[in-house]
Amino acid sequence: MTSVEINYLAVFVSAVLIFLLGGLWYSPLLFAKQWMSAINKSEEELKKDAKPTNYLVAFLQGLISAYILAIFISWAQAATPGSGAWIGFMCWFGFAGTTSLVHSIFAGRHSKLWMIDTGYTLVSFIVAGIILALWK
Repeated sequence: MTSVEINYLAVFVSAVLIFLLGGLWYSPLLFAKQWMSAINKSEEELKKDAKPTNYLVAFLQGLISAYILAIFISWAQAATPGSGAWIGFMCWFGFAGTTSLVHSIFAGRHSKLWMIDTGYTLVSFIVAGIILALWK
């Protein structure tokens, strides 16, 4: 197996940025209104259902994604913003984007919801890919 070099600080920083991007992405500044409409929930309902563990899980998801992305970036020996972004895009396209699309179709969800959610994942993977490729 090919050796893997991982900068754990870069993974952690990427996870923090993924988490913060999620806060921005689903905020009133960007897509909160459209997302709430697509899931048919009000702000009050979301606040009522919000639990600290939800945010912990969201952060852990970003940490795991950044770690696995760091492995792929190491294997590919990516060291430029373009190569990091490309690997982030390909991971999104090959794993997250296509998988979530199929789930969305079979669940009968509105395509707007898929675009909002997968757009966040796409941007997260690209940003993390750039950071991880540059910060070895």
